[in-house]
Amino acid sequence: MEIFANLAAGFDAAVAPVTLMYCFIGVLLGTLVGVLPGIGALATISLLLPITYHIPPGAAIIMLAGVYYGACYGGSTASILLNLPGTPSAAVACLDGYPMSKQGRAGVALFMTTIASFVGAFIGLVILALFTPSISELGLKFGPAEYFSMMLLGLIAASTLASGSPAKGISMVVLGLLLGMVGTDVNSGVPRFDFDIPELMDGINLVALAMGVFGVSEVIASINNIRREGKAERITMRSMMPTKEDWRRSIAPMLRGSGIGSFFGALPGTGSSIASFMSYALEKKVAKEPERFGKGAIEGVTAPESANNAAVQTAFVPTLSLGIPGDAVMALMLGALIIHGIQPGPLMITEQPVLYWGLIVSFIIGNIMLLILNIPLIGVWVSILRIPYRVLYPAILVFISLGVYSVNNNTFDIVMVAIIGAIGYAMSVLRFEAAPLLLGFILGPMMEEYLRRALLLSRGDPMVFVERPISATLLACGVGLLVWSIWGVVKRTARERAEEAAGTSAATQST
Repeated sequence: MEIFANLAAGFDAAVAPVTLMYCFIGVLLGTLVGVLPGIGALATISLLLPITYHIPPGAAIIMLAGVYYGACYGGSTASILLNLPGTPSAAVACLDGYPMSKQGRAGVALFMTTIASFVGAFIGLVILALFTPSISELGLKFGPAEYFSMMLLGLIAASTLASGSPAKGISMVVLGLLLGMVGTDVNSGVPRFDFDIPELMDGINLVALAMGVFGVSEVIASINNIRREGKAERITMRSMMPTKEDWRRSIAPMLRGSGIGSFFGALPGTGSSIASFMSYALEKKVAKEPERFGKGAIEGVTAPESANNAAVQTAFVPTLSLGIPGDAVMALMLGALIIHGIQPGPLMITEQPVLYWGLIVSFIIGNIMLLILNIPLIGVWVSILRIPYRVLYPAILVFISLGVYSVNNNTFDIVMVAIIGAIGYAMSVLRFEAAPLLLGFILGPMMEEYLRRALLLSRGDPMVFVERPISATLLACGVGLLVWSIWGVVKRTARERAEEAAGTSAATQST
């Protein structure tokens, strides 16, 4: 009963006209920023932070949070329509969303991502409201060894993202790990693999890598179609409606994705990117027809999208209850709270319950606003496909350049995205998947840091990874997943050989 009283108090604070206005401004700006590739919530919140000095503290935090989860709603739009992810977490939507767009089902894909985003966000908010203290305690049990084991499990799962050979998937993960090592070593301060190029001392730009391997490579691959006119189906509410089969295939993946996203979002230092990739890998593993993935499988869109948005909501758990930001955006949110005289931590819920529960209720209201706002805009976004390719492709390259430049204000990043795009095109020709590479790049530096910390604390004893129960469990899951993948390859190879032998025998008998 106490939680209902807290929600009622938060509701009174969240429905104030000024608060509702700033909530709407935040989610609207977030949606627009999410659709424009490369800008992202981080840059937008950074620009808006000085403006919030003149806004009441609660309304300011609600607006900035609206920008954050609003950008996650809009982030998959360019991925589905143009194969152009604005953020790493939106890159997963390219894998099946873009094939759906090429099949003339862009409206259905965008409608289902909106529904999946809302479902994931709502489940994440329920978990945030009900289990914040429990999740905080679980998060405190994760040390360097547990984080390393969890990320190793993520990399093993990433090798299954590739639709072709598992060996190619593993090779892409390794390449991502190598690219993640470029830059200055955090522990020693020594530059690594920078080839004496000063711009590489800070490492390769993540946005440049994502846009290069997905966006620029797609433009290069489609250059032969430059004379074709853009086309898009006529969007009506009926044409956006998913079939019964789409709903059947999506409900369970959305629930599983929401659970995965809620778990990973609540852990400091993980974030929505890992949740999205892990959700996709899980759906591909449990699917009866895994060969559908990468060719327009609806569950390949809905599961990671629900995981992404659930993770965004539960990312506030460590920030608000422990004062530990999970990523750069949450670090900015933490700074905004402190600037406005709000001290996040275990005492925040008891000392400022109206503010805390007002934030929770405002997140629910903001997600309802996004649901109402995004569905009518689907027709607007799909109309992008009507733009002739000779106009659309140069515009995409301009947006990519602006987005990449806006991260560090460095023209070198534009050169990098062009080089990475050419490499991405060569990878696509050779049928190497880009998604495992991206996850390896994201997790690599964090894995190295946690590995070093764990060995430092254990004085170099590697047994620390199997002596701690949570770490040992995660490692066991990784080994099990690896054995499962190898067994699947062995069975498939044996089946292909048996079919080939049967075909040869039939041909011999007929002659």
